[in-house]
Amino acid sequence: MAHLITRRAALAAGGAALAAGSASAQIQTQPATPPNLPIERGATLRMLRPVRFVQPDEDVWRANCERFAQQHGIQVRVDFVGWEDITQQTAVTANTGAGPDIIIGFDAGPHLFADKIHDMTDVADYLGTKYGGWRPLAQAYGRRQNRWIALPFGASGGPAIWRTSALREAGFDSVPDDHAGFLRLCQALKRINKPAGFALGNAVGDGNAFANWLVWSFGGSLTDEQGNVSINSPQTINALNYLRELYPTFVQGTLAWGDISNNRAYSAQECFLTQNGVSLYFSLKNDPATAAIAEDTQMTPMPKGTLNAVPNAGLTLNAMVFRHSRFPNAAKALLMYLMEVEQYDPWLRANIGYWSQPLNAYAASAVWSSDPKISVFRDTMNNPFWNGYKGPITEGSVAATADYVMVQMCASVASGQATPQAAAAEAERRAQRYFRRR
Repeated sequence: MAHLITRRAALAAGGAALAAGSASAQIQTQPATPPNLPIERGATLRMLRPVRFVQPDEDVWRANCERFAQQHGIQVRVDFVGWEDITQQTAVTANTGAGPDIIIGFDAGPHLFADKIHDMTDVADYLGTKYGGWRPLAQAYGRRQNRWIALPFGASGGPAIWRTSALREAGFDSVPDDHAGFLRLCQALKRINKPAGFALGNAVGDGNAFANWLVWSFGGSLTDEQGNVSINSPQTINALNYLRELYPTFVQGTLAWGDISNNRAYSAQECFLTQNGVSLYFSLKNDPATAAIAEDTQMTPMPKGTLNAVPNAGLTLNAMVFRHSRFPNAAKALLMYLMEVEQYDPWLRANIGYWSQPLNAYAASAVWSSDPKISVFRDTMNNPFWNGYKGPITEGSVAATADYVMVQMCASVASGQATPQAAAAEAERRAQRYFRRR
């Protein structure tokens, strides 16, 4: 959806953010000298970013952009587009050398277009110094060969979300941390007709999150540390054999689930355990018709399985400035402005935990004490996993993720169309096509 920010809309949303500004006082900063970015004469900016899942995300974002526009006497246009469309539109922009000045895409997307976008090291170094350093997932997605090519704005976590009453009826107090216990839980939920459900469709957030969790939790990976394709491994086969036992416990239809599907199933009380960001919880909490479901809901990390850390890579908003922009200083200055405490903390709080901060200082934001249930999202970007794990982020790893290699491998086994061995071999074949291009 396209929208040219108006003064009236901005002031309406911005007033609430500014009124709450005093809550940002607890964010500790360090002395830092911002880069010199003189705004070009006659600058106009167009930004593209993914559509919001919680309305205040969009409202406060637009208000922040409008204040920047007013301060510098320029026009800033923000277009929000569907999650499935952002990668395609980014590719078109990069390949044609025309379109938005700024695109805020997902995860490692900027690594596909590193030669088409501006270096962001000056801005990133300033923000890192001022706000206590960048979190590991931000560094993984924002840096390439010791320089910053993008500015990560936050990540949406994917913990388990579940109904307390359903688990208790099934004989469990919480979600087990091991594979055997997790399978027993899902089997027990199925027996009482309150099943679990996890996305196995081509869903940018939920599909990748579940497939990655499954493979990583058994010690598998798309690539090894050197970047060689490693998906066809005993660990992956073990994960897929486990999925053959786990999938029959799911509510029907998960093979076709997109990013909104599990929200709908959980809200309709068709699914009682899934994996999702905080938007589902707050949509339930803020609707009187479903407030009782929210009260009965808990969120905890997905099982670690064979690992020592929770195998989950937060879905990350990652901002890039294209070289075709006539106003690169204005574009970089806008992104820097949006990450300063006066703008960023009100936006973070408005998101009520949906996006988790990339800079360490914002872990002190009041949002993380506003509701005990959302504290599980606070450290989403302190995670040692990323799409394409374990190897370096390359064009190959980005392309393999965009082509849902891991997701479709899992789906083919769950549907019975392939054996674990055949599915892993096919995933290896597909991934190799991308990595040969390196």
